[in-house]
Amino acid sequence: MKTNKHKIVMQSLQGKIHHPRHNGGYRTGYDNQGRIIPGTGGITYNFSTGDNCMDLAGDHVEPGVSLQNSDQGENNALNVFSCIGNTAKVISGDAKGKKGFVTGTHGGVEHVFIHFDNDTLELLNIDDKIAIKGYGTGLELLDYPNIKIMNTDPTLLDKLELSEQDGKLMIPVTHIVPAHLMGSGLGSPQIISGDYDIMTQDPRQVEEYHLNTLRFGDFVAILDHNTHNGPHYYEGSVSIGVIVHSDSFTSGHGPGVAIMFSSKDDSLVPYIKKDANLIKYI
Repeated sequence: MKTNKHKIVMQSLQGKIHHPRHNGGYRTGYDNQGRIIPGTGGITYNFSTGDNCMDLAGDHVEPGVSLQNSDQGENNALNVFSCIGNTAKVISGDAKGKKGFVTGTHGGVEHVFIHFDNDTLELLNIDDKIAIKGYGTGLELLDYPNIKIMNTDPTLLDKLELSEQDGKLMIPVTHIVPAHLMGSGLGSPQIISGDYDIMTQDPRQVEEYHLNTLRFGDFVAILDHNTHNGPHYYEGSVSIGVIVHSDSFTSGHGPGVAIMFSSKDDSLVPYIKKDANLIKYI
């Protein structure tokens, strides 16, 4: 598969582990129930890439380690130029020298997620510094002008089980999601950083599309959505990304999808493969 990866710039990025935040009160859900439960930020020890992201006693829980910078411009760069699959290294604290990889970004809170093994997580602390080799922004698939690729390390692209058939690019996914289930994040001007959510408030739809089996890191396809310049409905398009945060009790929210591929036509074809998860490829 031809790409322009020889032109892609690799650049240093850095962020700190961000402390969890809470407003001090109840989080009201779509069911009018108030809950005090964990949410975004920090170090999540017991849920990571490859684990089920549904039915947690939490809301928008972020797996592994959540990074942010206090300077807005620096944090924008961290989120825009970090790509899924990028190498990350701890550069301060007890875990200095340990390595992991980027698993996605979360819009709204503007966090970058890093997967580390369990032993490394135990050594990490809030405000530890993580360095990332930002690599992948500007990547193009030269033989597929109607497919945009984003948020993807070229090294990861080489590891995915992609195939070409009749002029179309075949990509394995664990789930195929209809357009009408996409919610929070619609209307965003770009999806190069951040994500948008699969709505999970209708239990019949959750059952029909097997959403209760979603895992952090699963590759999923969204039908009839184009995300070249922000997510929107466009019949015949397909967008494919990975699950980056957990389910939510908030109206219009649910598991977040960070987009990696988007087509303007039928040149992008998803097919079901139950083990199509980031943890398999990295």
